[in-house]
Amino acid sequence: MALFENIVNARDLGGIRIGHQVVREGMLLRTAHLHDASDEDVRRLSEHYRLRRIFDFRSYPEASLQPDRPVPGAEYLMLPTLDVSAEKQTGDAIPDEMWVNLHRHIVRLSFMKMFQQKARELYPSLILSEFSQLQYASFLNLILETEEGAVLWHCSQGKDRTGIGAALILGALGADRDTIIRDFDRSNDSYRPLVEKLCADVEAAGGGEDEKEVIRAFMGVSVRNFCHALDVLEANWGSIPGYLDEQMGIDEGDLAKLRARYLEPCAK
Repeated sequence: MALFENIVNARDLGGIRIGHQVVREGMLLRTAHLHDASDEDVRRLSEHYRLRRIFDFRSYPEASLQPDRPVPGAEYLMLPTLDVSAEKQTGDAIPDEMWVNLHRHIVRLSFMKMFQQKARELYPSLILSEFSQLQYASFLNLILETEEGAVLWHCSQGKDRTGIGAALILGALGADRDTIIRDFDRSNDSYRPLVEKLCADVEAAGGGEDEKEVIRAFMGVSVRNFCHALDVLEANWGSIPGYLDEQMGIDEGDLAKLRARYLEPCAK
């Protein structure tokens, strides 16, 4: 059953098992943007979840094209995780209007070598970029400061930038690699019909696996590319907690605080 009426790719990390514990329900929410949220969605976020902070990982132009609906009681924070200015300097930036309507252009773009490379590098770049690390560090430190109520984080589709944020939180809570990958892959449940249609369009246009992987990466999620990003992280820092400590200053004391707040014993 969907959590909300008009907020897509929404899920509560609550119930995910981590060792002999589970994530508390109603505390950690990941979604797509809140622009289309219904009145009931807003009421539910405010009253049922007691939402306290919303983290928006989109760029400022993206957010201005589809601004979130405000939620009473929740602070809205922009933390754009992609360094669009750097991409613009190299000429690799995707126009924000195209991001919002990417499904209209993606079949044509999937045949471009630059776009195939961008699909392969998106997740590792979010791990390795100092700009992205600073934004995710702010995200985690602000969650540490949120002592009551729920938090919610999102980008446009709630899958890539949002998925990396969820992976960092789950890793901080002690989740193993397989658990983190399963949560990341669940975004494909929301977007599978669209991905399958666009992959069929790619095949009809003469494309193969390289082109279809662009569709999977940008319209769903690419588990293959995500696993590669985890490989990169583990090769450099050993584990997500090691990465958080060295690159973001999230130490063992912070991890213990997060685990005490967001984990509870499994029901017997």
